[in-house]
Amino acid sequence: MAIDAGNLRVDYQADELLESNAPTNPFELFSNWFQAAKDSDCPEPNAMIVATVTAEGTPAARVVLLKQVTEQGFVFYSNYDSRKGRELAANPKAAVVFNWLELERQVRIEGRVEKAPPEMSTDYFHSRPKKSQIGAWVSPQSQEIPDREFLEQRQTDVEAKYADVDELPRPEHWGGYVVVPTLIEFWQGRSSRLHDRLAYRVGVDGDWERVRLAP
Repeated sequence: MAIDAGNLRVDYQADELLESNAPTNPFELFSNWFQAAKDSDCPEPNAMIVATVTAEGTPAARVVLLKQVTEQGFVFYSNYDSRKGRELAANPKAAVVFNWLELERQVRIEGRVEKAPPEMSTDYFHSRPKKSQIGAWVSPQSQEIPDREFLEQRQTDVEAKYADVDELPRPEHWGGYVVVPTLIEFWQGRSSRLHDRLAYRVGVDGDWERVRLAP
């Protein structure tokens, strides 16, 4: 089956991104854009693509959900034994992409990845609905399983074990990651494909340096 998408085009005209209206701190600009995405009813504005690299150098990407932004970086949670977890253990670097089509905006992030402090992971784990806590115990994420019934039986077993408690203990194999950025690039769609791209990079002195990139 052939797919021809060559004639699918949109002339972006929603906004502009100029140095004159961009703060010097990229976290401030990200906060402004994230709030705009929430206010514009973008579906799951915290959805982000996280790309890791295998031991053979093959990139692997998937969508996860941003849960917090701190002074250190961008926080998401996952199974440490999952494929992404194993790849981050071997090579703790990642690339992240947010894509807010409704606003004709994209944010790219590159940086190293650290595990979140255990107490931070535990606090967030207990803030989740009980069914989500159960799911973290049930799923051996990324591993091959025989069938759907395998998951359903594990779910039944975990639900029975913790039927009388509201908070499950956090599994040791589950917790947070912090993407500590060395690059944050903001992309604003513009007409005629002459888009705006402002990139913030960590300089040798540790401060952020801002440059404009050609589209």
